[in-house]
Amino acid sequence: MDTEAQHTERDPSSDTEDGSRSARVSEDTNDTRDAADAGDTADAGSARSTSSWRRTAFVGAACVAFLLLLSHFVMQPFLIPSRSMEPTLQVGDRILVNKLAYRFGSEPARGDVVVFDGTGSFVREQPRGNPVTGLLQDGAAALGLAEPDETDFVKRVVGIGGDRVVCCDKNGRLTVNGVPVEERYVMLGDQPSSVPFDIVVPRDRLWVMGDHRSQSSDSRDHLGNPGGGMVPVDKVVGRADWIAWPFDRWTTVQETDVFDAVPAAPAGGHGTAPHG
Repeated sequence: MDTEAQHTERDPSSDTEDGSRSARVSEDTNDTRDAADAGDTADAGSARSTSSWRRTAFVGAACVAFLLLLSHFVMQPFLIPSRSMEPTLQVGDRILVNKLAYRFGSEPARGDVVVFDGTGSFVREQPRGNPVTGLLQDGAAALGLAEPDETDFVKRVVGIGGDRVVCCDKNGRLTVNGVPVEERYVMLGDQPSSVPFDIVVPRDRLWVMGDHRSQSSDSRDHLGNPGGGMVPVDKVVGRADWIAWPFDRWTTVQETDVFDAVPAAPAGGHGTAPHG
C-alpha cells in the first residue's frame, strides 16, 4: 500500500525570531564589552595620569632638595637688595656665593667681596619668629628667590687681622699698614670715607666697607658697637664670585689689585691699638 510521504516544514517566522534573538544577544554582549573596555581605558588613563603626576612631583622635589643642598654647602644665590656695593653690584643682581672659597684653610683677603652674617657685629641677636615662616624665608633666600635675611650683608674686605686701617691721609686716601690705597672700585664721586677713623683690626676679624661709601652702612657705622664694627672670620658665608642675573650682567666679580703693595701686618702688632 502506497503511503504518502509526510513532510514537516519549519515556520519561516521561527528562523527570523531566532536570528533576531541571536543578534540582540550579540549586540548586548558587544555593548557590555565596549562599556568594560571604556572603563578599563578610563582606569588606565587615570592610573597613567596619577603615575605621571607622581613622577613630576618626585622630580620637582628632588630638584629642590638638590638645589638646597648645593646652596647650603657649595654655591648659594644671593639677591642684592641695596645700593651699598655700586657700581660693582647693583640692586636686583643675583650673585653666586662660593661657600668653598674659605672652607679648606684659606681666609678672606683684602679686596674680596664677601657675604657674612652680621649677627653680633652689625646687628644684635633677634628673637626667633615663626619657625615655619622662617624656614620658608630661608629656603626662598637660599634659592635666590627672596631677599636675604636682615642679618646677611655683602661688603668688601678692606682690612684683615692685624692691619691698621686709617682714613684719610693728606690726599684723601685710605691707608692700610701705612700704604695709601687707590680704591678704583669706589663709586665715582664718593670719598673713601666722610668719617675719619684709625683702627687696628683684631686677629680673626675683618674690617669691611661698601663700594658706594655714601650709601653703605658698614664697619664705620658700628665702631661704637660691641666688636667695634669688626666681622668675625667664622661669620663669613662665602665669597661673591659671579653675577648670575640679569643675563646681560652675567660676569665674574672682578678681583682687584689695589692692595698688592700693602705689606703684611707687623708680627708684633702696631703697638697700642688706636680707636675709631
